[in-house]
Amino acid sequence: MCGIVAACASRDVVPLLIEGLKALEYRGYDSAGVLVEVDGGLRRARTQGKVRELEALLGREPLAGSTGIAHTRWATHGAPNTRNAHPHTSGDVAVVHNGIIENHAELREELRGQGFVFESETDTEVVAHLINANLRDGGDLLAATRAALARLHGAYALAVVSAAEPGRAIGARQGSPLVVGLGEDENYLASDVQALIRSTRQFIFLDEGDVADVRRESVQVYDRAGAPVQRAVKTSELSADAVERGEYRHYMLKEIHEQPRALSDTLEARIAGDRILPNIFGTDTARLLSQVKFVQIVACGTSYHAGLVARYWLEGLAGIPCAVEVASEYRYRHTVVPPGTLFVAISQSGETADTLAALREGRDRGYVAAFAVCNVPESTLVREADLVLMTRAGPEIGVASTKAFTTQLAALGLLVLELARLNGLAPERHARLVAQLASLPRVIGEVLAIEPVVAKLAERFVHKHHALFLGRGVQYPVALEGALKLKEISYIHAEAYPAGELKHGPLALVDDDMPVIAVAPNNQLLEKLKSNLEEVRARGGELFVFADQGADLSMDGTRGQIIKVAAGGNLIAPAVFTVPLQLLAYHVAVLRGTDVDQPRNLAKSVTVE
Repeated sequence: MCGIVAACASRDVVPLLIEGLKALEYRGYDSAGVLVEVDGGLRRARTQGKVRELEALLGREPLAGSTGIAHTRWATHGAPNTRNAHPHTSGDVAVVHNGIIENHAELREELRGQGFVFESETDTEVVAHLINANLRDGGDLLAATRAALARLHGAYALAVVSAAEPGRAIGARQGSPLVVGLGEDENYLASDVQALIRSTRQFIFLDEGDVADVRRESVQVYDRAGAPVQRAVKTSELSADAVERGEYRHYMLKEIHEQPRALSDTLEARIAGDRILPNIFGTDTARLLSQVKFVQIVACGTSYHAGLVARYWLEGLAGIPCAVEVASEYRYRHTVVPPGTLFVAISQSGETADTLAALREGRDRGYVAAFAVCNVPESTLVREADLVLMTRAGPEIGVASTKAFTTQLAALGLLVLELARLNGLAPERHARLVAQLASLPRVIGEVLAIEPVVAKLAERFVHKHHALFLGRGVQYPVALEGALKLKEISYIHAEAYPAGELKHGPLALVDDDMPVIAVAPNNQLLEKLKSNLEEVRARGGELFVFADQGADLSMDGTRGQIIKVAAGGNLIAPAVFTVPLQLLAYHVAVLRGTDVDQPRNLAKSVTVE
């Protein structure tokens, strides 16, 4: 699963398909392929590795055709090699697929019994043979595809072509996104509008269960029941270049607002309904994760804060002890590795020097496996880890990480919930938590609406020199992240403490010039947090509280403000409460006139020790 591009046109579509694959490279993949209809047959080129290697292959063995499909694959079923790369064929039929077909094994045995020979280890090849079998029974490509879909369990986005019906592509989606692009005398399919944005800005976003019949001169969409429907045509506002600021004043603000879409990409084809799909971390996942009895997380900076959140989740939900360490410290001390320990390295760039060194040194310390959470598919960290989960945040230009952090939390949430399931978390509770995680893009989209309130609040920080952030439990790492953002881009000195530690030193700092920012979810620690906030009030401190809408809090005349946030549930609350803190840091920095996107002395990727 990863990236899909398809086109029906009157011109050669191979350059368009390759361009589309390049636009999707940020999502992570290990092989690539393209197929076109030529003179009543199918011709394809596939390769392990990157799109540039596919381009090199096409330079040696050119392909050209007016109808074609292309794909970048991240291995889930079968090793990452050319044989398992998409597109997959069966007779005159070719298929590319994102997602996971959960009942592929039983379908494979059934199709073998009908005489079909499998050339790959993938679940996708089952779909190609199933459609081919239906064509043998009569009907056209649309009917054969719809009959096959009725047999599939799991998540999928599909693009299907047949040499017997040139100039036609069938698209279908269930649990994994697929869009139709509308061009001039040509039409397209893709898993993401970004793949097509240089060819069109007009899109139809398919609903769950939709099937699209795409031809050069027409598009017809059918709903789950098979009835023809008219879906709205929308004009994309996405820039033709994903690294352009567009309407935003700074990259950082753009990336804050990209978080709902980035999180949707992180979760795409990894969750179906209220369950996590199998093999989303790569092949051999089940065997390795079933051995995990302890987790060691290593990271730096913002990624370290994501790891701290994951520790609360791992111990609270999965019952698995966890240690989190800054990579530069981990490297230079002797560590005791308990049996059954999973090593988890988190890095936005995948090139962080200390994190890479920690990963390499950990190779000789007896870990079950090295697991990487990363945003850059071609990075060293991804290449050297045993298991990988790409965050799919897309390009992040601003030095102060925003969408990379929240997508790391989403990715870690998937890992934690899978470990919790393997460790005996009650199925009903597991299902509720998966559904809550799936709601994260929507909830953060709603929270972004409070930006005007936060922008006004920022005016009260412009002339401050210090700030104190407080949180309890899993919100303590969120407070750390909030303080880091403020100091990174506004140059205001900021610290974060567990709220219960106030009376052990930080309370001495509270005065008229020290604003205190607290995060107050509506959880079992709320009453404890209230007591800590009273300590600030008693000293005349200026208090700003980002509180869950259900939290019973009031200022009672105290200097400060309560800003209500719809947290969406305790699991996703750390990611949700991070967003207003990002906005606060951004607007304070703008008012202070600092360089928001390139703050002094800092670099996006720390590739030296």
